[in-house]
Amino acid sequence: MPKNYTVTYSETVQGWPSFYSYFPDFILGMNQYLYTFKQGNLYRHNTNNIRNRYYEEDYDSTLTGVFNQEPTTVKVFKTIELESDDSWDINITTDLGAGFMPSSDFALKEGSFFAFIKRISGSKNLALRSTQGIGTFVSTTGASPGTITVTFNSRVSNMICIGDELNYSLPLAGNTYSNPTSVGEVTAITSDRLTLSVDATDFLPLNSVIPANAYILVLKDPVAESYGATGYYLEFKITNDNKAAVELFTVDSEVFKSNP
Repeated sequence: MPKNYTVTYSETVQGWPSFYSYFPDFILGMNQYLYTFKQGNLYRHNTNNIRNRYYEEDYDSTLTGVFNQEPTTVKVFKTIELESDDSWDINITTDLGAGFMPSSDFALKEGSFFAFIKRISGSKNLALRSTQGIGTFVSTTGASPGTITVTFNSRVSNMICIGDELNYSLPLAGNTYSNPTSVGEVTAITSDRLTLSVDATDFLPLNSVIPANAYILVLKDPVAESYGATGYYLEFKITNDNKAAVELFTVDSEVFKSNP
């Protein structure tokens, strides 16, 4: 909700049933129409085919809601389904992360728009299963902006793939580690799965190397590896910029209990 908005009072319900994101100088409901004044001009609302245009300025349609069934259970929210005649952009927030679903991701199936929930590109959440720890290494060669190789004394997991982002963390006091530092994308894995090659083009500053006491971990692409949003609840904000009439009846999600 914006910090500034217009509220309307209804004598029938003795309450404040509506708020608006535009700011008239005066507002009045009369004869089944809504009238407002702005800078000396009189406007009658809901009488043309261009929706969400107020005082020559265009606005988006937005709606915010929450899925919170069984609030004490950690759940996986896998999909979003919109019973609507148009697709919408959706921002998603849970207590464990966030995601975004552009309207282009939605497919029309049996009269509803359907899409799988994806996380935001570039987001890092070490609590999710897209993070894979490897451990300490035996040796490393190379420096940025070239190729860096990292060799381990045991095979890395088959979960580690070319295209994953290699990171390292440094040990701190109290058995804790620093936030991960990105080295670059894994470009090759030897057949014995003991050595990884990493493109360190963006590993700054130039001539950087992986410290000897570093703990190695990889992060998978947050969008490609998305399996839904996890959390106790899911808050969604849907947005539509269509200037024609759009109907929205329901917003649904396929939800199941998380079993980590």
